[in-house]
Amino acid sequence: MTHTSPALTAGLEALLPDLRAVYEDLHAHPELSFQERRTAGIVAGRLRDQGWDVTEGVGVTGVVGVLRSGEGPTVLLRADMDGLPVKEETGLPYASHVTAVTEQGETVPVMHACGHDVHVTCLLGATALLAANRQSWRGTVVAVFQPAEEVGGAPSMIEDGFLDRFPRADVCLGQHVAPVPVGFAGTRHGTVMVASDSLHVRLFGSGGHGSAPETTVDPVVMAAAIVMRLQTVVSREVSATQLAVVTVGSLQAGTKENIIPDTAELRINIRSATPAVREKVLTAVKRIIRAEADASGAPREPLVTDLPNFPLTVNDPDATDKVLAAMARVVGPERAFTLPGPLTGSEDFGTFGSALGVPSVFWHFGGLDPAGFAGFRPADLVDQGLPSGVPGNHSPRFAPLAGPALDTGVRLLLGAAAEWLTPPGN
Repeated sequence: MTHTSPALTAGLEALLPDLRAVYEDLHAHPELSFQERRTAGIVAGRLRDQGWDVTEGVGVTGVVGVLRSGEGPTVLLRADMDGLPVKEETGLPYASHVTAVTEQGETVPVMHACGHDVHVTCLLGATALLAANRQSWRGTVVAVFQPAEEVGGAPSMIEDGFLDRFPRADVCLGQHVAPVPVGFAGTRHGTVMVASDSLHVRLFGSGGHGSAPETTVDPVVMAAAIVMRLQTVVSREVSATQLAVVTVGSLQAGTKENIIPDTAELRINIRSATPAVREKVLTAVKRIIRAEADASGAPREPLVTDLPNFPLTVNDPDATDKVLAAMARVVGPERAFTLPGPLTGSEDFGTFGSALGVPSVFWHFGGLDPAGFAGFRPADLVDQGLPSGVPGNHSPRFAPLAGPALDTGVRLLLGAAAEWLTPPGN
């Protein structure tokens, strides 16, 4: 049964200043994947104060809250908590100046460059209002604050007994703040975000003096040949009607200009929108790596290691209809849009719905100042990309318009949840 949710949002206006303070604190203190202990502590403390049953340390640093209000459906709401190794350049008064040590022992700057601080704060706002307005709904809500989305942390929660430790959801709902104007929100039926596979490649050569390359097998030249040949995978092996992206994001080799090194390392990212294209592209990439090494006379085969991967994010059609209806009520039909195609970013949110065997829906909502989007049309994002000068997610200048974005994000979570939670007396 569908219904509007003014009762669920009662008290939001009074709550917004507190949420803004929480957001600014989280933004100023980001934490890397699987290091979100401060964030998790804040989340757990607030959930307990609101009256939720709280479990900490799920999948290393994850937090799960459970709130029951009589008989009815069970709805899972998810937010991710981790920041990125990015040096912030927003100039905000609450900008991050935090550094952290990676698993590799490297000290890096940390920033909430993807908006996960917005996601956590919006879900904390929704949990506060669900608890305060418990008389307005029936059912169970499972609030999931997930660690390490940037490296695919959802499976860590599943592997930590999530399916057996918490009420089994009837639907999984999640959202992401996006570089579109505040007040807009969109999603689509079926695949909404593509799959992502990453590879670490170690190439083996035979080093020597730069003045005598004929005595060596140069892994730098080998790596360069692979980088250039990989550009043909999408252009020559994937149909123009299909979506795929191959990116070499890192190439590291050598220490000095006149020394040919023994090894070179590549980090490659692959995006695909269907299982068939995914398999074709992965096969082609690995074939090219092996073939170029053989053509160069490498003394041994390359070592190819899988890095964290992300599945397709697929929205259930019927559940998406409900969310689109709720979205239209929250932001208005003229600002609720259907994406014309999958986004090329990736997410691990779908892990929960797949593991539970239940429908899931993921949507995006605007977080940026409308002043940078004159004449904005949602279709422009696919046709033309972001307007010049507008920072996207993962940019050091990504700075959501906090107050309005938090208001919209809380309302969208509650509006979508209300499509499943039962009104009193029904």
